[in-house]
Amino acid sequence: MNGASREALAAARESLDALTDNTSVDAAKLAEELAAVTALLQREVSLRRVLTDPSQAGEARAELAGRLLRGQVGGETVDLISGMVRSRWSQSRDLVDSVEELANTADLTAAQRSGDLDDVEDELFRFGRIVASDKELRAALTSRSASTAAKGQLLRSLLGGKARPTTERVVTRLVTQPRGRSLEAGLESLSKLAAERRDRMVAVVTSAVPLSDQQKQRLGAALAKIYGRPMHLNLDVDPTVLGGIVVRVGDEVINGTISERLEEATRRMAG
Repeated sequence: MNGASREALAAARESLDALTDNTSVDAAKLAEELAAVTALLQREVSLRRVLTDPSQAGEARAELAGRLLRGQVGGETVDLISGMVRSRWSQSRDLVDSVEELANTADLTAAQRSGDLDDVEDELFRFGRIVASDKELRAALTSRSASTAAKGQLLRSLLGGKARPTTERVVTRLVTQPRGRSLEAGLESLSKLAAERRDRMVAVVTSAVPLSDQQKQRLGAALAKIYGRPMHLNLDVDPTVLGGIVVRVGDEVINGTISERLEEATRRMAG
């Protein structure tokens, strides 16, 4: 997002945080309602254009949103959406993206309250690895010809009773309403949101063999010192690494594997 949309999203995040700091607010219900608004705005292109039309006063846009949503969703959701459409957006799609982010954040907040956030983070990571290793499963979950109901049923068979309710909800929304994103990109975005709930960064660590608890603690502490923020480790095992580890934090890759050193030696000999 650029310019106005970035500022509008920042303001919306603050509003959501202020709202969910009140433990009397049902964060899971709020997430469900925000997800419904996301689907509405995605479906009704003309509506989202009206709600982001810069030629109309922000208060007029907020009043319209209130009239449309009042009675359909709770007051907290109406207030959040009204505040968002008062803001200025660079593109109408940015509003939809932002409402969807708030829905996922509210769901993750519910998981944090119940003490399940660590499990949700791990389940999202593991689900991503399962999808990456199973081409048939990925094809079934991303097929444009498969119905939403069929995809939902497949996910219930995979996650129902085996994963936290929050994990099942956010993954189901992602799969049934991809909105042009790849499944991998959507899962990565969800993992980042989960980490941000605790102001943590996510490091994807790939090693030839599973790390011991002591190794994980040392690595987490070292990365936290480097980046100046708490670090959540998503661990993966890949025998082709041949020893050492590969650490990816965002777009940055720290490669300390034997295979990388062998490749480097080969390049030097070839040069």
